[in-house]
Amino acid sequence: MPKDANGTELNAGDNVTLIKDLKVKGAGATLKRGTMVKNIKLTDDDKEIEGKIDKMGVIVLKTEFLKKA
Repeated sequence: MPKDANGTELNAGDNVTLIKDLKVKGAGATLKRGTMVKNIKLTDDDKEIEGKIDKMGVIVLKTEFLKKA
């Protein structure tokens, strides 16, 4: 079961926020701290989730940079 930076379990459909500014490889953009990631989906890797970010689409993020909203 994936867990966020605080150790809280994450479930499919949860909303999470970023706890750190992250550079997006290939997009030339930076996701700012506090950005909302909506309706996450769990992946095969417990350290990664898929989520939708406004104006960017679906992106894969490491759970160590996320906090459950």
